[in-house]
Amino acid sequence: MSDLPLKSTPLEALHIELGGKMVPFAGYNMPVQYPAGIKTEHLHTREAAGLFDVSHMGQVRITGEGIAKALEALVPVDCEALAIGKQTYAVFTNEQGGIDDDLIITRWGENEFFLVVNAACKERDIAYLTEQLAGFDVTYIADRALVALQGPKATEVMGELSSDANALTFMSGCWATLDGVECYVTRSGYSGEDGFEISIPNDQADTLARKLLSFEQVEAIGLGARDTLRLEAGLCLYGHDLDTTTSPIEASLIWSISKSRRADGAKAGGFPGAERILSEIANKPSRKRVGLKIDGKAPVREGAKLFDMDGNEVGIVTSGGPAPSYGAPVAMGYVTLANSPIDTPLQAEVRGKMRPVTVAKTPFVPQRYYRG
Repeated sequence: MSDLPLKSTPLEALHIELGGKMVPFAGYNMPVQYPAGIKTEHLHTREAAGLFDVSHMGQVRITGEGIAKALEALVPVDCEALAIGKQTYAVFTNEQGGIDDDLIITRWGENEFFLVVNAACKERDIAYLTEQLAGFDVTYIADRALVALQGPKATEVMGELSSDANALTFMSGCWATLDGVECYVTRSGYSGEDGFEISIPNDQADTLARKLLSFEQVEAIGLGARDTLRLEAGLCLYGHDLDTTTSPIEASLIWSISKSRRADGAKAGGFPGAERILSEIANKPSRKRVGLKIDGKAPVREGAKLFDMDGNEVGIVTSGGPAPSYGAPVAMGYVTLANSPIDTPLQAEVRGKMRPVTVAKTPFVPQRYYRG
């Protein structure tokens, strides 16, 4: 536990005013839930629109001639092929082929990129980028907040504020003026729903957040529901489902390795840990991230060991909890390749007792991204 004082986002006073239950998270004072509770917040996001404060995430701007090519030495993505205004999911791999963080990369210009990195890793990530991209301008954007408007009715709300932003498709972005505030808006998020992430000047974040909350479709949503939503959507949480020893292939993220960066591609390798990662693509990894259906109503939490039906230990749960829209608890974890096929029966050890679980396809609920 850090002795450092908790940092505040520009929306902290609003969270408290709304009755948010504030908890320490990644060094920040953040709302885990509001009076309605996690289940109600979760279901509201699936049915209407939820507003999340994600200002604790790290926003980074990188510029300089040739920056696209330089970034390719750090991530297994074809940054040169990314069109202006488009974004991609990426992972910072390490020399051992593990994952040091996952992030979103958006191309702002020919020689300008915008990165959003995880809160708990942002200081390390910014130091790493500054060191590895010496000669380029790496700037931590400390003067902007970040909120996410997620859910099937998010587009109704955005349509009232900006036709340009509302015309975006999944994983694209643009500058837009929302209620008089200049923002950078992307059609993306972490809930599995259609929605937007909005980068806002700090001094106007409270005003714009209140404007968004003034729409009847929108409610404030805390970190608790953010976690249950992403778990249902089969999305990884860094530090839990991903870590420095886990490769993107083990994590079932082969799609995050651009085809041009694979062994038979025009830009094969050239990123940290490429030898292990390309070998695992060719020969398959020894273990794999899978979804897990849980028998019964009680969740199976992170850290529970997984066993086959003969009692052999075959894996571990890395995320688990209730899934309100799915209607039963779910989990994700890692199992040996032999035990990874869908519908494989397994057992999870919970408080010394074995609970039946079954390997399941993710996402547990359909993802509803707007692709045009």
